[in-house]
Amino acid sequence: MVFWNKSAPALSAAEEAFETEILRSEIKRVKILAGLLLVLVFVVLTLALITRSVIGVEILRFWQLRHALITLTVALGYELAAFLAFRYFLKRGRPVPMTSRFANALIETSIPTFMVLAFTDIVHPLEALYSPPTYAYFFFIMLSTLRLDYRLSVFTGVVAALEYAGLVFYFQPEMADFRLPVDGPIGPGVVLALPAFHIGKIFMFLVAGGVAGYVARELRKGFLESLKSVEERNRVVEMFGAHVSPEVVDKLLDQQTELESETRHVCVMFLDIRNFTSFSENRSPAEVVQFLNQLFDFMIDCVNNNRGIINKFLGDGFMAVFGAPISDGRDSRNAIQASLEILEALDRWNESSNFPHTRVGIGLHAGDAVTGNVGSSRRKEYTIIGDTVNVASRLEQMNKRFQSHLLISETVRRDAENAGLEIQATEIEPIQVRGRQEAVPVFQIR
Repeated sequence: MVFWNKSAPALSAAEEAFETEILRSEIKRVKILAGLLLVLVFVVLTLALITRSVIGVEILRFWQLRHALITLTVALGYELAAFLAFRYFLKRGRPVPMTSRFANALIETSIPTFMVLAFTDIVHPLEALYSPPTYAYFFFIMLSTLRLDYRLSVFTGVVAALEYAGLVFYFQPEMADFRLPVDGPIGPGVVLALPAFHIGKIFMFLVAGGVAGYVARELRKGFLESLKSVEERNRVVEMFGAHVSPEVVDKLLDQQTELESETRHVCVMFLDIRNFTSFSENRSPAEVVQFLNQLFDFMIDCVNNNRGIINKFLGDGFMAVFGAPISDGRDSRNAIQASLEILEALDRWNESSNFPHTRVGIGLHAGDAVTGNVGSSRRKEYTIIGDTVNVASRLEQMNKRFQSHLLISETVRRDAENAGLEIQATEIEPIQVRGRQEAVPVFQIR
């Protein structure tokens, strides 16, 4: 769903989701108001029947309720139109213009005003000012929080206060009949006609609007923070692939890192499944995919459990990195432990699997590498670049020559031992890597 405005900049995913949430919240609010109006119709008719039975049908006739019922009917029709309008914008992925939302708030908040005017067909204006419709303003102010915009909530409170003040001013001539007596007791009508009571109610409407605005702002803030948190988490997962441990994602989010290009000390792992080409030639695509999924399932867990990330899938293998984008200072140790866990899990898998016996080759090398986002604004990928990557790849390939499973460089062995890991490694002949003048000492871990 894409919300757009020709004159406005493109919205982020969180903002688009929030615009959708606003429309859904508006629809809920309209439904609640429509329900309240239906209840009010029932209440008016019920009270009219009860009153007629008490004071007599000749004093209260149903035609005197015509303005109140007409007002409620029109209000119900308006809420239905508002519901359809919000549904229209929601289906088309477009935000409702703010001018329309303010107009909607003005019209809805005016419903109690027209109800008070309609009640003057039955009771004295002073009694109408203290009738239930005047307290309906508070329902509209309270429900304005579902608009998720503090300006609209405050505006609703201001409209309620101004319209009630307008009613008081409009009915002032009728209320002038209630004057303070020169002597004798003060009647209840005189007290209720005093300006202080109406000023207090106007003040309460303004305060209610401010409180509703504060609540709406906090709801909006909470929604946006939640949506942005989800968006940031999705961005991190997308950056590093679907197979990232939740622990790594949480640490990245806590660091608020922008993953800019930098040089980091990392340990790189290359893993390759042996004889995969010959295996896949005699198998159906479904079997090949099932075979890879079963292997990668526990291999990825081993990497994740040792604070590594899968940087690239290479068809019949993958490249993993330990120490980027975050590090615990034991990257080589973590890489060796992950490799040994993979080999142990592979042995168990071979014993229980229906697939042919499978072997892998793993190469580890540690050193400085350039890390960062590479790509365009449309598609970026977190990439590890440098001699460290090339050496790790070369070590993995050397497993074929030595019929081994795990080869590491001298740097990895030294870093792992400094991190407290005791390993049994046998030194074999150094290898020459293209672009390097000195040969790389190599160790085999059995």
